[in-house]
Amino acid sequence: MKIIAKKPMRLDVCVHKHLQTPRNQVEQLIKNHGVMVNDKKVFKTGLKLKGGETIVVELPTLQKESPKDIDFDIEIIYEDDDLLIVNKPPHLVVHPAPSVKEPTLVDWLKHKGISLSTLSGEERYGIVHRIDKETSGALVVAKNNEAHLALSRQLEDKSMGRYYLAIIDKPLKENVIIERAIARHPTKRTKMALSDSGREAKSAFVKLALSNASTHELITAKLFTGRTHQIRVHLESLSRHILNDFTYGYKTKKDKLSRVMLHAYLIYFIHPKSGKLIIKEAPLFEDFKGILTKQFNMETVDEKTDSDTIINSFTTYF
Repeated sequence: MKIIAKKPMRLDVCVHKHLQTPRNQVEQLIKNHGVMVNDKKVFKTGLKLKGGETIVVELPTLQKESPKDIDFDIEIIYEDDDLLIVNKPPHLVVHPAPSVKEPTLVDWLKHKGISLSTLSGEERYGIVHRIDKETSGALVVAKNNEAHLALSRQLEDKSMGRYYLAIIDKPLKENVIIERAIARHPTKRTKMALSDSGREAKSAFVKLALSNASTHELITAKLFTGRTHQIRVHLESLSRHILNDFTYGYKTKKDKLSRVMLHAYLIYFIHPKSGKLIIKEAPLFEDFKGILTKQFNMETVDEKTDSDTIINSFTTYF
């Protein structure tokens, strides 16, 4: 893939503009594999181009061997020649990192011999977007670089997205949109926080069903931006917390839960080849369903979690 730098700019910005993929993916590609700039291999993302340089981007070759023992399986919700959608279980890390010792989703994909894109580099084969370890739900995986590019562009222009379900510790007063910027917490590096100097963030929350005791509430959330921990931080700004989310202020341990009760329930995007709208639902896992069954009226829950009802609720209220 050949690019001509048309004017002075950073190397990563030039490649980002040409590929139209998220900057973080371009940065990983340059740092881990390098790109050729006037026949010299460069790994510095911030290299300042003068204009006129010839940049050659060669995507890495897929290494299918998985170094870790895989003793679990993952539900595939949808699959074709270009992509697949998985229902990521809770407690599963999406891609390898130096601090991750257990098998990841990427390890499982390689173990299964599934063809994967290489655009995001070796550690993130096929991964277009991600979900936190404790969060479960729908995740799309690209099988080739053409599909990866197309899906990444949809992330950028917001034609691809997800609707989440969450159980929170106190009912919302009303359906609400939060638009407040988010940045890394100034002192706690594992947390994010509201910050005027952070990146813009916009979330919408819709009330779905009260628990039988009116103490907890099932809500749905739609993200208009994709910041780390965005739903959790914006809920904290309303003094609301997802069950078991002790990082962001959940107090009681009486529920004896093993993870944050947040699930990516619906995913939507335009298929990169057919051009058709794809909408798929990721079934809830037993821990999430168990709380709903024990504490909520399931007839109401089933009615409110209908896919069309959730999608239409955001059109109705906002």
